[in-house]
Amino acid sequence: MCVWVRGCSHNFSVVTCCRRHSFTARTRESGKVNNLQILDEMLKDYDRRATPTNYLNNATTVNCELYIRSFGSIDPNSMDYAVDLYLRQSWVDERLNHADISQPLDLNDPNLVKAIWKPEVYFPNAKHAEFQFVTVPNVLVRINPMGEILYMLRLKLVFACMMELSKFPLDSQVCTMEIASFSKTMKELNLSWKSDAPIKMYKNMRMPQFEMEKIVPTTCQESFQIGNYSCLVAEFHMRRAIGFHLVQSYLPTILIVVISWVSFWMDVDSVPGRTTLGVTTLLTVSSKSSGIQAGLPQVSYVKAIDVWMGACTAFVFCALLEFTLVNYLWRRRPQVELRPRGGSNGTCLAERFTHTPSFSHPSKATTLIPSPGDPKGVPDEGGSASPCSALPGSSDSKVGTISPGQDDKALVAAQVVRAIKQSNKIRARKIDEYCRGIFPLLFGLFNISYWCYYML
Repeated sequence: MCVWVRGCSHNFSVVTCCRRHSFTARTRESGKVNNLQILDEMLKDYDRRATPTNYLNNATTVNCELYIRSFGSIDPNSMDYAVDLYLRQSWVDERLNHADISQPLDLNDPNLVKAIWKPEVYFPNAKHAEFQFVTVPNVLVRINPMGEILYMLRLKLVFACMMELSKFPLDSQVCTMEIASFSKTMKELNLSWKSDAPIKMYKNMRMPQFEMEKIVPTTCQESFQIGNYSCLVAEFHMRRAIGFHLVQSYLPTILIVVISWVSFWMDVDSVPGRTTLGVTTLLTVSSKSSGIQAGLPQVSYVKAIDVWMGACTAFVFCALLEFTLVNYLWRRRPQVELRPRGGSNGTCLAERFTHTPSFSHPSKATTLIPSPGDPKGVPDEGGSASPCSALPGSSDSKVGTISPGQDDKALVAAQVVRAIKQSNKIRARKIDEYCRGIFPLLFGLFNISYWCYYML
């Protein structure tokens, strides 16, 4: 663009500059038109079915390059991921080499693109592929001087990724992209990666669940009955980000297990409170485990999250079992056998002694003779018949009242019963006290072994 400055003494120089710029622009435009005309002349005798090195009986080498614009999350259920990428392929075609072509020609005309030979490649592990048409077909063919061709197109693909979930969610995955020749064997077409950084990723690209560790470009061969085909593999080594699962899975279950230990500090007589706490925590951890499993595929092997949820469920369930044992010891009535060889029923005397207000006066003694209508025994204070009211071979079935001489034996038996009950209550409290330290210790040891095994 030339600017005319009035009143300037250098008007002649400005006019000269403007004329030169216009001439250069026309020259470049005419040069581009000439290059296109030259290309049209070359394409008249061009056979797009033959490879560039077909006349030499050599395989054409095609250098490939990937530029990944977006990398979607890997779905563990379908085991695939979506990618938006640019595929760049370059090769040398001597048939498009002309001495008068001095500058690169960028062509995006679909008809002109179809007129030249291009590698027939495909993606073997792609489930779905789309070619981008917005706003124009996203394809470009650049013809450089000396017959070097650059073929670039933009694709949206869904690749399969067979995941190993034995360490989920502390796992690392390797997903691949495969590029292979579809119709040309290795005798006609040889695919290779570009020597300098063949796989590039968008610098601001972020993945929600994984962190990219490294990208490894490799080569492979596909063998079929009709021949061997050249192929390329891009390996993406990724580690799963644990932040989401740490907040949504691990920390809540740790808190649930810790809450279940509160029952160890509650009184043994608090049956409703301890039962409600144990059952609620057990149902909560089971519901959390079911929610986690709903978003994962049904695999036949054990995952790391299964080990964690199973251990947390076991700790909560053991806390509930511990309360059951403690409550049983607290409420158990001891069965004391003080019967001597002579047949004296000391146990029954002890039971009667514990139910009798006083034995100081014989007139207040309890009658032990069963009535004719109740052969099983005499009802006690609670209204239930005592099995010790009439025992075969005992003196109680013959004597109607407890003699004052038997008071000492009953008193000793009652004291033994009370002592055993008291020892059971002490034992129940001791179990609660031991569990206050044993459960956190075992859970801490489990955490150390779990994280060391799956993280190291």
